[in-house]
Formats: sequence, structure tokens, C-alpha cells
Amino acid sequence: MTSYFIRRFLLIVPTFIGVTILVFAVTRLVPGGPIERMLQEAAMAGSDVAASTSGFAGHGASSLSDAQIDQLKAYYGFDKPVIVGYAEWLGKVVRLDLGTSTRYSEPVWDTIKDRFPISIFYGITTLILTYSVCIPLGIVKAIRHKTTFDNLTSAVVFFGYAIPGYVVAIALLTVFAGNLGWFPLSGFVSDDFDDLGTLGKAADVAYHAVLPLIAYLAGSFAVTTMLMKNSLMDNLAAEYVRTAIAKGMAFRRAVFAHAFRNSLVPIATSFGNNITLIVTGSFLIEQIFNIDGFGLLGWESLVERDYPVVMGILVISSILFMVGNILSDICVAFVDPRVKFGSGESSQ
Repeated sequence: MTSYFIRRFLLIVPTFIGVTILVFAVTRLVPGGPIERMLQEAAMAGSDVAASTSGFAGHGASSLSDAQIDQLKAYYGFDKPVIVGYAEWLGKVVRLDLGTSTRYSEPVWDTIKDRFPISIFYGITTLILTYSVCIPLGIVKAIRHKTTFDNLTSAVVFFGYAIPGYVVAIALLTVFAGNLGWFPLSGFVSDDFDDLGTLGKAADVAYHAVLPLIAYLAGSFAVTTMLMKNSLMDNLAAEYVRTAIAKGMAFRRAVFAHAFRNSLVPIATSFGNNITLIVTGSFLIEQIFNIDGFGLLGWESLVERDYPVVMGILVISSILFMVGNILSDICVAFVDPRVKFGSGESSQ
């Protein structure tokens, strides 16, 4: 098993290079980059000046000179071939230098790290709430299959799954924040957050987080609950559980001593992949609630063609995703000891 995980860690390097070089090439080839945006802004500024001074926009609509454009290309690295530019960018990444944001004119890492606390808070809280509620609920639904409780909770679960998270966010914001005024309309904390004590700050963060967390939970809640329920039902119908019950084992003990652990395998498989959600979040939900998190930063960077920030986010997200896949394998091996990664098969 150790050799398997060593190989998986070694595969991170070529996979990372393949993903990043593809996106890097796209950022260099698609139109509308930072230089084009600067030319458009310069032309629009010149048009406004000409219109205010001479009454028409024909003059002053000239763009930057060729020498200035060449300087901008050299500054942003667009004067080199894609492979050369990527090699220089990768060399900086190895030295933990993600470049400088073209929008904020500051190091990319400084731009990204300011959003980490917000995204990590919502990501970890969502993860904890999802597993702490969905796993017990899935167990109860499996044990009480086709009862009134199961039917009612299934209706609620699938209703939440059918509605996108951003629609849930808009509805919550309209009803509970706009109409009833029970919760704030936007933001991560209040304006007087710095003046509050420790308990006051914790209460203020929780007060602002109620509606966004419900929106985050809407989709993943249904998937995890039904995954747990269906997996447990399959194991309860297996021969080893029925044999244990036939030999006199109590049903409750058969569930939690035998079926429960095996039912966690599908949950463990997807656990590592959820690590990326801790950071990336949802830009739509963050935009609706005006939360300046990681997801909203990524969306705004794409719209503004802030490619250094886009690549910086890609670096962090891709590494987390690949490490998450390895953690998923570790979780599966921990939950199901039958799995033998080193031999490529599982012993039964």
C-alpha cells in the first residue's frame, strides 16, 4: 500500500504540469487579455476626453503606440512563445511566486490569501454539517425504508436537490433578509465587527453565515443522504448481514457492527474530493450574499482577464484536488480493510 501512495504522489507532478500548461496556453491564445482591455479603456478614455472638449469622439480615440504595446507585452510576458512563457511561470511557482495581479497590482498570493479565511470557514462548516447530518439521516432512512418518515424526508431532500443552490440563496435572501429582516442582506461580518468582543464576533459571524450555509447545503445534502441510505440498504440485504441476524445477532448490532462500516466506502470515496470545495466555494452564492471569498475572486478574475490570479487559483485548486484523490484512497483503505492497493485488487 505504501508503494501505491508513493506512486500516486509522484503522479501529482506530471498531472499538475498537464493541467496548468493547458490553461496557460488558453490564456495566451484567447482574445480579450489584459493588454486588449487596456487598449479598450485607453480608447474609451480618449473618446470621453475628445467628446468633452470638441463635442465629438472622433479625435482622441487613438490607442497606445506600438512601442507602448510592446512594453506591455514584455511586462506581462506575452512577447514570448507559450512554452517559454510557461517555463518561466513554472519556475516562479516552484519558488512560491505566483506573479502579480494585473487588476489589483499586488502579488497574487496576497490577493488570494485574504480570501482564504472566509472560504475555509464556509467550506469546513459546510463539510461538517453535511456529514454530521446526512450520515445519521441516511442511516435512519435506510432502517425505516418506505415509512412515513422516509417518504417525507425524501420529498424534502429531493426538493432541495432539484433547486440550484443560487436559487435557494436568492429565495432565502428575499424572504428572510429582505421581507422579514431576520438576517443581514450581505457581507461576512457587520461594520462594527472590530469593536465586538470574542463572543460577539463569533455570534456576528454565525448570524451572517446562516443563510449562505443553507444555500451551500442544498445540493450536497441530498447527494450524501441518499448515497448513505442506498449503500446501507445494499449492505443490509447482503448475505453476511442476514447470516449474522439468523445466528441470533440483534438487528441494531448487525447494522452498526457489520453493515455500517462497509456502507461508508462510497462516502469515503468522495470525501477527499470535497477538499477543493473548502477553498473554491460557489461564486454565485458568494456574489448573491456579497461574500468576498475564493469563488468570487476566481469569477471576477476570469471576467477581468486577470490571468495571474486565474493561474494562481488553478495552482491551489489542482493541487488540492489531486491530494484530495489520494486522501479518498486513504479513507477507503481505512474504512474497508479488504482493499489492497498495492496488488491492484481487493481481497474478499
